Amino acid sequence: MIRLLILTMGAAMALAPAAEAHGPPRLKVELQQKLDATPDEVWAVIGKFDDMSWHPAVASLELTGDGSADQPEKSTRVLHLKADGGDPTITEVLSKLQPEKRCYAYRIEAVELTVLPVTNYASTLCVKDEDGKALVHWKGGFYRGYPNNEPPPELNDDAATTAVTGVYQAGLDALSEKFGKAE
Repeated sequence: MIRLLILTMGAAMALAPAAEAHGPPRLKVELQQKLDATPDEVWAVIGKFDDMSWHPAVASLELTGDGSADQPEKSTRVLHLKADGGDPTITEVLSKLQPEKRCYAYRIEAVELTVLPVTNYASTLCVKDEDGKALVHWKGGFYRGYPNNEPPPELNDDAATTAVTGVYQAGLDALSEKFGKAE
């Protein structure tokens, strides 16, 4: 009995380091830009899930799914991106719409890792009121494109964070051009 107890404790101690092992960390990007426009003016441009014409990387968009005015959370959009050759797309699903707060949340359902090297991506895009000016707040959480140890450079944490930051920054820059930056 004692021998069995010692063997059991020994095995538990030997396996303890393996129990502490985990996969890659959840990454986050959060950017914001204060614009020289009212929150309602900016929300009128970016608040429609079925219109990404304001973002310079999006060539066109098609809305699919079972979304309606009563249940917009079932909406799915396929973003066709501007690119040389091919037709890269990102499929996103609306997960929450809060027009009274000028905010919506969405998640990526399908994307080629060569287009955006992330997995399990979820994001929110909101327009807040800051002294009568629009403060656009865009944040997302995701994992890198390669879930195992020792990812290739194009699928590592830095590549994922850089890619998402580039998407957000390009959108915020386009909005700054349209509305101007607020001081």
